[in-house]
Amino acid sequence: MSHPIFRVRSFELVAPYTLQVRFDDSTEQTIDYRPVLAGELYGPLRNLELFNQVKVDSEVETLVWPNGADFDPATPHEWPANEQAFRELARRWEAVDG
Repeated sequence: MSHPIFRVRSFELVAPYTLQVRFDDSTEQTIDYRPVLAGELYGPLRNLELFNQVKVDSEVETLVWPNGADFDPATPHEWPANEQAFRELARRWEAVDG
């Protein structure tokens, strides 16, 4: 079973931890990542200075951060459908880290 391939074309920081992400199919999502920043990979992004170093990787065309954190472009593209699952994962990661 295949799923559509989406590519991040650009983004804009619109508030702390919040990105407006534009995709190759001309859609956009505005995402507050703060509730999902937990665990070994995403937790360091709670440091706003690190979070703000986000960029679009030109090879894989997704959002990436200097610490290696990234999201499959389908995740932010379908954020309304994915957000709750990521929030639940973040709670579990917090419990393990805490």
